[in-house]
Amino acid sequence: MTEQIRQVAVLGGGITGLSAAFYLLKQAKESGEKVAVTVFEGSDRLGGRVNTLRRDGFVIERGPDSFLGRKLPMIELARELGIDGELTGTNPEAKKTYISMDGKLHPMPEGLTLGIPSDQEKFGKTELVSEEGKLRALEDLIISSEEDAGDESVGAFLERRMGKEMVERIFEPLLAGIHAGDLYRLGLQATFPQFKQMVREHGSLIAGTQATQQAAAAKAKENPISNVNTAALNANQLPSTVFMTFRNGLSTLIEALESRLIAEECTIRVGAQVETIERVSGEDAKAKESYRLELADGTLVAVDDVLITLPAYTTAQLLAPHMDVSALTNIRYVSVANIVLAYDEVGFNHELNGSGFLVPKGEHRHITASTWTSSKWLHTAPKGKRLIRCYVGRAGDERGVELSDEVLAGVVQRDLYDLMGLTATPIFVEITRLRHSMPQYPIGHIDAIASFRENMKDELPGVLTTGAAFEGVGLPDCIAQGKQAAEALLANR
Repeated sequence: MTEQIRQVAVLGGGITGLSAAFYLLKQAKESGEKVAVTVFEGSDRLGGRVNTLRRDGFVIERGPDSFLGRKLPMIELARELGIDGELTGTNPEAKKTYISMDGKLHPMPEGLTLGIPSDQEKFGKTELVSEEGKLRALEDLIISSEEDAGDESVGAFLERRMGKEMVERIFEPLLAGIHAGDLYRLGLQATFPQFKQMVREHGSLIAGTQATQQAAAAKAKENPISNVNTAALNANQLPSTVFMTFRNGLSTLIEALESRLIAEECTIRVGAQVETIERVSGEDAKAKESYRLELADGTLVAVDDVLITLPAYTTAQLLAPHMDVSALTNIRYVSVANIVLAYDEVGFNHELNGSGFLVPKGEHRHITASTWTSSKWLHTAPKGKRLIRCYVGRAGDERGVELSDEVLAGVVQRDLYDLMGLTATPIFVEITRLRHSMPQYPIGHIDAIASFRENMKDELPGVLTTGAAFEGVGLPDCIAQGKQAAEALLANR
């Protein structure tokens, strides 16, 4: 009798899908289960938003440029792939970040953690917030910790705790930049749940932040290696910076995953867009459900299980014939553009004394933020060169993303001149438009997704959904979701 091999389709060749495929094969091998995994990617390349360009000695990220080192799934995966020795951190000399106000760059106030003034003395010295605004922010210490009335927007919560000026001048450019979103439409529970927890446990955001910092300092003193990360991975000492990446770019991870998957006999199909998912009932009541996928070219593929790691709007189209997908259609997406400018140091008239700057939307600039890449990440530019990356597009203002290359490069350089006084002419400009790339978690997102997934169990057993649209947009979050989905799928026998 021929042994049954479980056929699993992973839809999406981004970091979530590739991580899920990796862990599916790894866990199946460990448990002795026979699994055949096929990754279907609709575009002509793997990696999704992760997309490194290596050009003329520059390492240029056309998508995300780093990840939070304290979120360990990325580091653990790098270790399992044998590339943890390629990890690198930010330049310790480029700590300063600026915020634009009235056309000038001001240093980010010291003593802030995610915008929360944990050091009142240092916060009191900033020019970014008025004296009245500072006093209003400190009222967080005396405002009662209200009853938990469910989810609300990040903006409404922070304005109630610290005032509108703090939201506009500090929180909006700092926090909204993570999602390119509108704080007054982003759900608190899905984006910054720790804020409400701080108030619940400590009475205020300020007290909660201070308590967290004190606990971290005590832990680091007790066990110094935890201040770097969990443990030395292999013999490699991890960078001790908040953000990390790979010396040759984030695509290092995608390339390593692809190589490992091929070695493990995973089938990877690029240019293979899945158009429909059809449920195929078993011959008797006890038989497990299976599925038939139809690709854009008309090819039909029979599988036992389907793991979807696509954007919410694409997933909704696939699942709409089978179930209510309003939880997915309620997730809006924002388009952004990355404009990378490379320069020769000769004639470059700015010292790049920091990591970059943020631009509140009230400043009415095309640029929403800029990373002084060659200053922040020393591996990204060859000797004698400079690299700057600028971001255009945010919730409520995505028009700049669709400007022509020539116009977009021009308005970005004009903003750099106005804010930095930069007059140097770039050697080249790389423009990447990431259309509908930034999911916006609405108020009530967590409950809506939980309900959606419960319905999926009944309507589409053996089909799972995960990825940036669900439980976190950061790269480590996506890896963690891929791993969890692999575990859930294998447990569903």
